[in-house]
Amino acid sequence: MNISDTEALKHQLMVNDENFAALVNEHQEYEKRLSELAALHYPSAEEQMEEITLKKKKLYIKDRMESMMRRYREQHTVASH
Repeated sequence: MNISDTEALKHQLMVNDENFAALVNEHQEYEKRLSELAALHYPSAEEQMEEITLKKKKLYIKDRMESMMRRYREQHTVASH
């Protein structure tokens, strides 16, 4: 599956699946906060820990989204055969 197919599937799931849309929004919020933290010249220890935690959470959310997309593809590939 190429990038445009993946983006089309992601868009379709965002429109039709509330859980997927919530994950995308959460991922975007983590990304926004990570950008803010990355802009700090001298982050505190708490901010450094927050950055590490957010990176892990963001990766977990991404894995869940990928899993949902993979499951959707498998279900629709089986259905079309």
